Amino acid sequence: MLVTKQTNGELDLVQIVQLNVSATDKETVIEQATQLLVENNCVDPAFAQSMKQRETRANTFLGRGIAIPHGIAEDRHLIKQDAVAILQIPQGVEWNPGQIAYMVVAIAAQTDGHITFLQTLTGLLQNDEQLQQLFKTDDEQLIVTSLNNSSEETEENEVLPDFAKKIEWTLDYPNGLHARPATKWIETARQFHSSIRIRHADKTADAKNLIALLRLGVREGASLIVSAEGADADKALSVMHTLMKSLSAQEKADAELALKRQKSSPSWQAREDLAAIIGASAAPGMVVGQVYRKITHTLEVPDETGSLSDNASRLHRALKETKAQLQILSQETEQQLGKQEAKIFLAHIELLNDTDLITLVCQIMADGHGVAWAWNTGVERMANRLSALGNPVLAARATDLRDVGNRVLFHIAPELSNTTETACPNHPYILISDDLTPSDTAALDITKVIGLATADGGPTSHTAILARTLGLPALVGGGQGLLDIANGSQVILDGTAGRIYIDPNDDDINSAQEWITKLQAQQAKEAETRQLPAKTTDGTHILIGANINLPDQVAEAISEGAEGVGLMRTEFLYLERNDEPSEDEQYETYLAMSKNLEGRELIVRTLDIGGDKQAPQLALPQEDNPFLGVRGSRLLLRRADLLQPQLRALYRALKDGAKLSIMFPMVTSVTEFLKLRAICEDVRESMAAPSCPIGVMIEVPAAALEAKTLAKHADFFSIGTNDLTQYCLAMDRQNPTLAAEADSLHPAVLKLIKLTVDGAEDHNCWVGACGGIAGDPHGAAILSGLGVTELSMSPLDIPAVKARLRQSSKDELKALAQKALEAETSEAVRQLKGAE
Repeated sequence: MLVTKQTNGELDLVQIVQLNVSATDKETVIEQATQLLVENNCVDPAFAQSMKQRETRANTFLGRGIAIPHGIAEDRHLIKQDAVAILQIPQGVEWNPGQIAYMVVAIAAQTDGHITFLQTLTGLLQNDEQLQQLFKTDDEQLIVTSLNNSSEETEENEVLPDFAKKIEWTLDYPNGLHARPATKWIETARQFHSSIRIRHADKTADAKNLIALLRLGVREGASLIVSAEGADADKALSVMHTLMKSLSAQEKADAELALKRQKSSPSWQAREDLAAIIGASAAPGMVVGQVYRKITHTLEVPDETGSLSDNASRLHRALKETKAQLQILSQETEQQLGKQEAKIFLAHIELLNDTDLITLVCQIMADGHGVAWAWNTGVERMANRLSALGNPVLAARATDLRDVGNRVLFHIAPELSNTTETACPNHPYILISDDLTPSDTAALDITKVIGLATADGGPTSHTAILARTLGLPALVGGGQGLLDIANGSQVILDGTAGRIYIDPNDDDINSAQEWITKLQAQQAKEAETRQLPAKTTDGTHILIGANINLPDQVAEAISEGAEGVGLMRTEFLYLERNDEPSEDEQYETYLAMSKNLEGRELIVRTLDIGGDKQAPQLALPQEDNPFLGVRGSRLLLRRADLLQPQLRALYRALKDGAKLSIMFPMVTSVTEFLKLRAICEDVRESMAAPSCPIGVMIEVPAAALEAKTLAKHADFFSIGTNDLTQYCLAMDRQNPTLAAEADSLHPAVLKLIKLTVDGAEDHNCWVGACGGIAGDPHGAAILSGLGVTELSMSPLDIPAVKARLRQSSKDELKALAQKALEAETSEAVRQLKGAE
């Protein structure tokens, strides 16, 4: 046995090495390690129990044959001096199922200062040859020397080998891998004991490490290798793969909505010679006002020396206080802006859980630097790495990292928080800055701030998301020229076009004000009349519903003018969670949805999983072409364990007074629908529940062509125009290259819709539509002219659609639809907009 005392910065660490240890299980190793620490007056004997308790809370297997057992934080009083006991176990011991440890490093540390030691261990994991030598050596000093060599940072482009078990997946998130989906990845990865690694080209990352994932710089279309090692490696890969795919639908929907919002409002036409700084649209709208440039002074962070122990304590305390502050901010943001926006600050908490960042800061402190200087330096290094990747989404994450980094810094050194910026004016202004952090944006006084413009950042940044939610016109990425605009200057900010016009004359300002007034009047008129029914000038009523997912979204839908829910997407009960919703949970959701609607119509679509929507917990088999595979009703007919609980929950809700209809997705034949209808009847009879309308989603050409036959057996149809378009045109609607061509106003798609309406007409089967063009005023007009009598859409689209339908008679809508059917291209159909 060798006992040494090594000095690492100001941290004195006792190191005890024992070679050729024999052990049958993990508990025996922990007891032997504790005995070594006790014999050298480093810990109390009770520390063994503390280490065993830690094993029940977390996986301490570091990887590649090394385990690092340590006690729980509450038991630090059992530690007399910082120490590690290193046990070499040549024959190995099973640490967790499938994980064999050949060297165990038991850590007893009163502070987080020992993390520099862990950094060395992490470096060792990348050197198989050296590890194997240490596992077998009879030289105790070799182990001490290897574990105390200063570890240099891993090269950015160093690639670690894939684990033996792996899968390949092409990322299809339009904005690449950014913080919100990456947070979901690490949350899922941390549920498994196995080590999980993500590789993109020549870079690798630990799947349980947020910054490491972001540093991969993964863009849409990138090929990833996901590999795992450990007893639950197979399950980990399966669940990770499914989770990654399940996020695609929301990521694409968010990107599509952002694009739609950007294009939804026409831009003001400025005179050609009016000087403008051009950026990217972050939030639509236009405003005229005075500029206030927020100047953030460069922080001069002093490098104050102090004991490593005190510095580590200050850092630990600052991290804890910042996380608590972010939790409160997340709760406040959810109340004011919504759950999606609140997740931004939960992602910030994950940034503070990043082991690479904390390790780097502790290493800098161990080199003799003060905690504030070390923290600021570590954050800047990490942020600069993200910025250097050339990806605007990851550049925005660098802003996030600096934002949360400053929060921690101001807890470490509160006096620095008063030196960062000048005071804001006490009158309405357009805020200009090099960049705004999410914290800055969430804290804006919107009684004063009327618009935002930043030199840096991108339209996918969290700042842009919050600006859109706050309803502030905003542009980002305006460049350094934006910062040359003098304080107090009058400008015109067009967030829709992503431009800020400087030095406008009186005529420019008057023209812009007229445009703003016109736009506001139009929006106000639509808002004022949104509760009126969508009746044509000759009295034909088109029912307007909302597409929503959960009961708490009903209030917003009704507020925007919804007359019911035309599409409740029940797959959102399954997505982004790791277990299946129980029958009771589903029942409570359906009943709550119906109660919140207070008698209004509710159409519930049964589970629509498959294609671009995957639920990790269902462990569905991987398919080469999931859009043409087992999805929708095909899946339900093959998985009674999914269909039966859902139907029981729906009929229980009906028994308890819910008013609802049931709709089946992706039906392709009469045979399928008759089977589904028979199953419904069996469940209903067994429960003595009341009957309800049962409908079919028309999403594939086969269903449209067979509409006349299907209508004999269905109570209603709802056309899913998004899927019908992709199957009709043979274009994946999620493919960014084909997105512009996959237009639901293509004449071929419209002809299928007309076939559906005509087929339903003879059998008193009403037809609705719940796809994207139902929420487009022009598309809604054409659908209504084709004979669709119910339209369901995003709640925010309702006022404009209602206003458009009230402008025309039924005959005028029919004439518009006929012209659309006769058009040769989707572009020609859209040009009909001017001929209404």
